Amino acid sequence: MKIEELNLDERVERAVENFMAGYGCCQSVVAAFSDLYGLDEMMAKRIAAGFGGGVGRMRMMCGAVSGIVMLVGLDCGQTEGSDREGKSACYKVVQELLAQSQSENGSLICAEILGLKGHEKAQCSYVASPRTAEYYKTRPCAAKVESAARIFADYLKSKSDR
Repeated sequence: MKIEELNLDERVERAVENFMAGYGCCQSVVAAFSDLYGLDEMMAKRIAAGFGGGVGRMRMMCGAVSGIVMLVGLDCGQTEGSDREGKSACYKVVQELLAQSQSENGSLICAEILGLKGHEKAQCSYVASPRTAEYYKTRPCAAKVESAARIFADYLKSKSDR
């Protein structure tokens, strides 16, 4: 399939729409591109579900960033255990895209992106926050989902340009 046929801008929009519909950051990003790798959207959302809230709401690596990592694995992850070159090539892409995300967003860490301090991080709960209008107003997450999806879309475009 040609890159023009992939509607990458629409996929970025779909990632944001997924988030606004209540899905986690990682789910939103991965589901927007999952069909490119033969993964149906429901299974993509299930696989990515535990990465929300900075991995299980522990405020560690941002879920949108985790989505980038998962998509890179689907795109170029090695499938043979002894394939060190393939593993290294995948790690290179992950590091490049995450460096771009960190540059754009200031951090790869959910707590830092949300501006949480020590005691707030320690009080992390497994209970998901209700998705209210106030939630969406105070969280930068939709923008981080858009950023992650755009970074991955740009990566796919750059691959086609080679």
